[in-house]
Formats: sequence, structure tokens, C-alpha cells
Amino acid sequence: MATGKINVSVENIFPLIKKFLYSDHEIFLRELISNATDATLKLKHLSTIGEAKVEYGNPLIEVKIDKEGKKIHIIDQGVGMTEEEVQKYINEIAFSGAEEFLDKYKDSAKDSGIIGHFGLGFYSAFMVASKVEIITKSYKDEPAAHWTCDGSPNFTLKKAKKTTRGTEIILHIADDSTEFLEEGKIGSLLSKYNKFMPIPIKFGTKTETLPKPEGAKEEDPAPTKEVDNIINNPNPAWTKQPTELSDEDYKGFYRELYPMQFEEPLFHIHLNVDYPFNLTGILYFPKLTNDLNTQKDRIQLYQNQVFVTDNVEGIVPEFLTMLRGVIDSPDIPLNVSRSYLQADGAVKKISTYITRKVADKLSSLFKNNREDFEAKWNDIKIVIEYGMLSEDKFFDKADKFALYPTVDGAYYTFEELQEKLKANQTDKDDKLVLLYASNKEEQHSYIEAAKAKGFEVLLLDSPIVSHLMQKLETSKEKISFARVDADHLDNLIKKEDTQISKLSDEEKEALKTDIETAINNKSYTIQLEAMDSSSSPFIITEPEFMRRMKEMQQSGGGGMFGMGNMPEMYNLVVNTNHELVSEILNTKTAKKKERLINQSLDLARLSKGLLKGEELTKFIKRSYEMVK
Repeated sequence: MATGKINVSVENIFPLIKKFLYSDHEIFLRELISNATDATLKLKHLSTIGEAKVEYGNPLIEVKIDKEGKKIHIIDQGVGMTEEEVQKYINEIAFSGAEEFLDKYKDSAKDSGIIGHFGLGFYSAFMVASKVEIITKSYKDEPAAHWTCDGSPNFTLKKAKKTTRGTEIILHIADDSTEFLEEGKIGSLLSKYNKFMPIPIKFGTKTETLPKPEGAKEEDPAPTKEVDNIINNPNPAWTKQPTELSDEDYKGFYRELYPMQFEEPLFHIHLNVDYPFNLTGILYFPKLTNDLNTQKDRIQLYQNQVFVTDNVEGIVPEFLTMLRGVIDSPDIPLNVSRSYLQADGAVKKISTYITRKVADKLSSLFKNNREDFEAKWNDIKIVIEYGMLSEDKFFDKADKFALYPTVDGAYYTFEELQEKLKANQTDKDDKLVLLYASNKEEQHSYIEAAKAKGFEVLLLDSPIVSHLMQKLETSKEKISFARVDADHLDNLIKKEDTQISKLSDEEKEALKTDIETAINNKSYTIQLEAMDSSSSPFIITEPEFMRRMKEMQQSGGGGMFGMGNMPEMYNLVVNTNHELVSEILNTKTAKKKERLINQSLDLARLSKGLLKGEELTKFIKRSYEMVK
């Protein structure tokens, strides 16, 4: 029997502090099961190359809870350790057995799946345990060893009676960590961190129903038997080649990842690259809402099938964090800060690769089945628009397949829009003006007025499209966007309209004076226009620039430009050819004239969504009086 002190030197304690001061105690289980997985995969590799003269068989890892004894057992059937190896790998902290193994067998072991980097992970056990035991027997023909430590530098190491190959870790749970003796707690941790570990993990048993024997009566109960409860899927879909998987396999894996998600994903992207870094995974496009805040943190990050985090910011481009699925890369470290990840060169390459892969997939879907792509557009547009806004390389690719739907349900690419509209929708500066509605219901009257003039109206209603418009206006030549109720529409109407005003210049001047006197509101600029007599008598438009500035202010961007509170500014466009306008001009009674002007103005404000509160109440009251 040997006794001694664990060798914690100045040289190796600092890596321990730097890399493994875990803030989350629950990851002890992840670390210990990862060690058990490593031990099992090592044995598989050694038996494959003939160095281990043992039968690999069908090993599993078992987790057992002894609630009365306040113990957790983690048992593997891997390579085990000799007494000398326990001294080396356990007592000399900061020496990674996995790293040494990979270095020794680097040519033949590169695809063995060994997780590595867990040399210190074993000591995470002391975050929840007051004492830890290791009972282990090597695959070599040497006696078993029994190591015990109470968390101090003191340990005992002696021979053990264990006869089967592998290692058993026994955690004597501390009084402040007894929640880890609950089956539900351990079950949830296994599901979170070890759901896709490459070695089967047993946690208790379950009852399995067997077929009824021949001749059994209908009312006879079916026989049952107790079987191992394997809680993980050792061969998840992302570890396979795309050629091995059907569409149903991909959908089945989505349901495995998100059992409470009842809608099927729209499509998937299978990631598989081994140079200049290793990366596998499957990303899914779900149906998305316009709420940017509720969609994130659905992608799970793994390192060699070990769950790391579902906060993938800095690894996955931000606009793709609204997707779902799995990314697995051995090149991503397990226990580092987000700032480290964001500065890491390999991580940046991974982010760039994922962006390109997603863009290529979307481009392929667009080219191969445009009709289906258009049908899915409203469910995926928020990701594409966000990507175009935030990633220049994605913008360049997406510009070929991003769609701009019209209020009538047609879909165009930007290039198609330019070709279709350049002859009819240019302003006095020869800029192509893309009219759009952000809400079909609220802007219905403006949409109808524009369509009556022969203009095409787009439907752009996502929460970030106004920011994307600004990027398009700066990156494209001679184009501008104008909401259908904006003053840009006036420029187009003036250019295309050949109507002659029924009013003389003197009448126009008198009419403008009457309206300015009646409304007495400096927020409105009066514009007299000759339009078709069937058009509305009063139309309120808003300067496009001012409206965009107000929207930015409301979304929190106002302070950046030092704008303060933006003033209310509107244009009141008066159709001089409308019958009601002529009646206003010819009404002799000042009170009646004022009432007609205010009623017409309020109808225009109602159409624009500006009439609210007390003013709306007064308008309704006045309308009833006029009906009487």
C-alpha cells in the first residue's frame, strides 16, 4: 500500500486555474463521462490496431445513484489504469492522458473520436464530492488499483479486488450538493450534456413490453421485461454522411433535438468539412416570426459529441443564431470565455464557412425550385434580411436570391425589379423609386391610389427592412425606397399625371389660405395638386427622410445622431379637381367652410392612422351631427 501527496507544482497549477475554474458545478458529470468515453474509445482503437489483445465487445458507460449511501457511481469498460498510470494521470495534476495518447498514436488515432483535453476535468468531481474513489483495472494483465482522496493533497493508493476491465468512479456527495442524488437531476444533466455521446450510457432500467405469446387471450396482459435504460443516441445524424440520410431521417433528428416543437423545419443544411478545420453539423430553417428576440439560442454546440453550450454567439454568425440544429467541432475549446472564442482564428474561419454554406444552400433552393422558395419566403425572410444587413459577404450572395414581394403576391429579385420598373417609376432625378407598404391594411387607401396610377407596390413588412433599405440605397446606384404614404409618391404623380387643374391661380391661392386658416397647424405643408376627380380630396403624406429618422429614434437609434425629438411634419395634398374641394372654395359661410375642411382633414388623418384619443372622439361626434 502506498501513501503520498498529489504533485501540484507551480508549473502545472496555473493551467488548472486558467482553464478549469468552473462556475457551473453541474459539468462534473460531463467531465467524468467524457473521461469514461475516452477510455472506451482508446480501447477500441488499441484493439483495432492489435495492440490490445482483448475483445472490445459492446461496452457501455453506467451511471448509478446510491441515495442512501449518498454516492454516485460512474462505471466504464474501457482501457482502465494500472497503479503506475494512476500515479501518473491522477496524482500529477495537469497531465492529460488523452493528449499523451493522441500524441503517441497521432497518425493512427486522428479519427478515433477521442475527446482529449480532459486531464484536469477529473478534479471537477471535488466540486460536488467530499471524497472520491477510483477503482480501476487495466486491459493489461496487471492488478487492479484503488485510489481514494478527500479533496486535500493527501491520497491513498492500494491494490483492489476488481477483476473486470475498466474504471469505476465513486463520488461521495457533499452535504451542500445533495440535489445531485436526485434521479431527475442526474437524468436532466445526462440529457443535456451526454445525449449524443458516442458510447451508450446506461442510467437505470426501463420496462419493455414484449409480444403476446401465441394463443394468448385478448384480455391477457402482454409480458414485460426489464432492460437497460440507454439515455443517449451514440450515432446521431450529424455524424453520418448526407448520402446515408433521407429527408425523414433529418426530420426525425429535428424531433429528437426539439421534442416539444410540433412544426416541421422548412429545410436543412448539412455541414461537413475537414479542412482547414474540422466541422460537422446540421442546421435547420424553422418557420420564423418577426420577433428577433425570441428566436435565438436554439443551436447546440458540441465538441466530439459532448454538449458545450447553446449560446453560439461568436461562433455562428449572429444572423444565423435564429436557426436551429447542431454544430460539432473538435477545434472549439470546451472551457473558454466568449471573448476568447471571438478572437480565436479557427472560430472566425468556422463562422465564415457557415455563412458561405448557408448562402450556397439558399441559392441552390432558389435556382432549383423557385416556386417552393417563394412559398417559404415569409418564413425565412427575417434571417436573410438580417444577414444582408450585417454580413457583407452574405449580402453579395443573397442579392441574387433575396425576394421583394408585391402587395398582389408577385415576387421579384432586385435585378428583376429594376428591369420591370425602370420605364415607369423614376422620379425627377431619374432615380428608380421602389414604392412599398409596411402594412397592407393600414395603408390600403394609399396602395389603391398608387395602383390606380399604374405603380407597382412592394410589401416589405419585417422589423428590420427599413435598415436594409438604407444599405441598398447606398450600395446600389440611383434607387430609392419610398413608403406608399410618403411624399416621394407626390413626385411620381406629378411626373406621370397629365391632369389640368379646374381652378385658376387666384382660386388656388384663396383655397390654400382658407385651409391654412381653418387647420392652423404648422405641422402640415399644404400642396395643391391636379389629380383625377375620383381620387381622394385630401391626402396626407409624410417626408420619407423624416419618417425614417423617427422610426430610428423609436427603435433606440436617435441618440447616435443627436436628433432629440423629431418634429411632426406632414404634407397635406389637396386634389384641386375633386368636387368637395370646389364646394369648400365656393362655400360662403365661414363656419361651414371650416367644418368641411376639418372633416376632410380628419378623414385623411384617419386614413393615415393619425387620428387618436380625444381628436378621434370629437371627429366621431362631429360626423354624427353631420349625418343628422
